[in-house]
Amino acid sequence: MRLSLACLTKPILHGYFRSSCSWRVRIGKFLSLALKGIEFDQVPVNLIKDGGQQLTDQYKALNPMQQVPAVQIDGITLSQSLAVIQYIEETRPGPRLLPADPKKRAQVRMISDLIASGIQPVQNLYVLQKIGAEKLQWAQHFIQRGFEALEPILKETASKYCVGDEISMADICLVPQVYNAERFKVDVDQFPTIKRLNQTLMKVDAFKVSHPSCQPDTPAELCT
Repeated sequence: MRLSLACLTKPILHGYFRSSCSWRVRIGKFLSLALKGIEFDQVPVNLIKDGGQQLTDQYKALNPMQQVPAVQIDGITLSQSLAVIQYIEETRPGPRLLPADPKKRAQVRMISDLIASGIQPVQNLYVLQKIGAEKLQWAQHFIQRGFEALEPILKETASKYCVGDEISMADICLVPQVYNAERFKVDVDQFPTIKRLNQTLMKVDAFKVSHPSCQPDTPAELCT
């Protein structure tokens, strides 16, 4: 079977070291490399420098929402992290990030959407810049509120990972959000299931190497 040139070209991830959405895709990228043999190239998009590189006309042509990430893959550009993860899931063979069982698959999507739609957007950089001086209290409120909903759900669905004993898209969403919670000084000890799952996942190579502290565009003072 003849493969198109687009399918033979490495996918390109345009992202920012501390962006939750970019981190989700990086985790997916490293999981895909480990589980599905897919390699990516990375292009940094600095959300702070020069007033925000995501606001340039060049980047707007790539992602009209002027957000990260944007992923060029198989001749198309995808600009939402869950869409990227699900596209890779549906087009590349290998271990699943969405369970085969319909009930578990629905639980994974529910948890992922709760985080990606219900928590993260109201405490991202663009929103916090609009909030101004009250941004810390704003972020804390919405993360706290979201985690209060997420904790009892995970108590029902979790085993080793968010849904059962296999890493899924839900885990990919959870870890960056816990990082944000700690960054905004939310007491994660209140949420023992969330804390346990995060600690378990942070022992997995794909989650460690994709961490914001060790990316090509991480500022030197934040590198570990």
